[in-house]
Amino acid sequence: MKKITLAIAATVLMASPVFAGDAAAGKGKSMMCAGCHGPAGISAVPAYPSLAGQKEADLLKQLKDIKAGTRNAPTMKGIVVSLSDTDMANLAAYYASLK
Repeated sequence: MKKITLAIAATVLMASPVFAGDAAAGKGKSMMCAGCHGPAGISAVPAYPSLAGQKEADLLKQLKDIKAGTRNAPTMKGIVVSLSDTDMANLAAYYASLK
């Protein structure tokens, strides 16, 4: 019985994406984003997307794609290249936590 329970738990954990972003740390880094995306992640300019409430995985993917050059976003590229993987995860967690 114990082996079955452990096998089920392992399967669930492997199937569920785990994001280690720290929203509080992301909030501290978000000042560089606020000029375009708004201080609370709600953009006042249609050319810049609102980030508040978007899925953490989606936000993190976009940041990673911009940094890797697989998504063309010249304005963002200059900012994202200075972010570590932890910074990007934290920012994604922060914006995902907003309404």
